[in-house]
Amino acid sequence: MTAMAQTEISTTAALKYALTLRRELAARNAAFAAHSGAPHVTSFGGCPVTVYEPYENGQKHGNFLDRSYSAILDKVEWRKRLEKVHSHASRALPRAARPWRELDSCNSSDALLMNVFCFPEILERSDLRGLLGIENGALPEFGFKAHVPLVNGTDRTEVDMKLGSLLLESKLTESDFQTQLKLVVERYRDFKAVFDSRLLPVAGERYVSYQLIRNVLAAHATGSSFCVLLDARRPDLLEAWYAIMRCILVSDLRLRCKVLTWQELAEALPTELQAFLDLKYGIVLPGMRASAIDVEGGSQSI
Repeated sequence: MTAMAQTEISTTAALKYALTLRRELAARNAAFAAHSGAPHVTSFGGCPVTVYEPYENGQKHGNFLDRSYSAILDKVEWRKRLEKVHSHASRALPRAARPWRELDSCNSSDALLMNVFCFPEILERSDLRGLLGIENGALPEFGFKAHVPLVNGTDRTEVDMKLGSLLLESKLTESDFQTQLKLVVERYRDFKAVFDSRLLPVAGERYVSYQLIRNVLAAHATGSSFCVLLDARRPDLLEAWYAIMRCILVSDLRLRCKVLTWQELAEALPTELQAFLDLKYGIVLPGMRASAIDVEGGSQSI
């Protein structure tokens, strides 16, 4: 089987897994929104998505756990992250007085990330720090701009979150890790020193999983560790990460790269967060069954 044919099969599988998870999140959030009474709308299209908006007083938001959202509002740097524009709002969502934001969507991996890591005192949990391999006192920086050297200049790559010496890429329903032209990727100064380009997955004249390549280069440039955080229901994304990781030539850097699932992370979280992740995302501890969904009745139960 050619590399191109293998890539086509992987792409088909990725779309299937992504669509299956989107459908589950759509059902869960239809029930969650009806049960909670949170202000929301439903997107247009074949797989309607629940998109939330802040309550009238601005102190609550249906896409966020109350305690996490309060912490976000109290910290200017975190609050700015809420302003990311929803790129498909004009064609996918009804008009509203307030512009739609990316983190309003129930499919937003950034919203999921902030729900967890903005939860009060979450990083005081030693088991969570041990799982992530981070030092005590680390604070989340969302949308961290890593300066990755190019042959000429610098690329201010945006990483989903920086936590002490850890860079973290968060994924949920995204189809893949994006592709990029070989000519563009090979402009990174350390590309050939870090990767065996002969083994990297390609699609024609493009490298597959460009975000991962770029973030590994960011970890190399900053001396950081790098973790991909994804859903256990997305084995396609896990396979894509391993396809990149095995091409890393720098042994020390390879050891600083890892992957965690949201389900594994849930084991180190407080029960309030675990219950929220179960109801809204179907994320439960490994080996456990997620709560049932009753969309028509507008209710859920654990």
